[in-house]
Amino acid sequence: MTRVRPGWLVALCAGVLAVSAWLPWLTTSLDGGGRISAGGGAAGAMSLPPGFGAGQLIVLLTSTLLVAGAMTARGLSATWAAVAALVNSLLIGALTGLFYRMHAGDAVGIGYGFYIAAVSTVGAVAFSVWALIEARSGRRSHGPAD
Repeated sequence: MTRVRPGWLVALCAGVLAVSAWLPWLTTSLDGGGRISAGGGAAGAMSLPPGFGAGQLIVLLTSTLLVAGAMTARGLSATWAAVAALVNSLLIGALTGLFYRMHAGDAVGIGYGFYIAAVSTVGAVAFSVWALIEARSGRRSHGPAD
């Protein structure tokens, strides 16, 4: 019987988060409307300040979260990879909150991409904790030892 490995669920959450970073995170109906994605894309009446911001850092950390989840699932330094996945997912959660605090306001609402990102981040945190508990308990029957 095949059992679920939490590392693959972390990687799945990271994949969903990567896609959601290009969906609308913030929207407005002022001046003809507009939307902004976390990756830096803007359309309509909205724009982001120039430079590297929280949204771009979320996209970068998402790729490392995907790798850490896959390493955990394959048993490659599973404990360290699970710790890295947990730290990454917590950082992504903090950056998501920072992105909201910096850019959302009275006339700017939250888009569906933000909700998808928030749910996948919570899932990544939960599955990273599960992966860390599993890695520390030594119940893995696959891959090399840490």
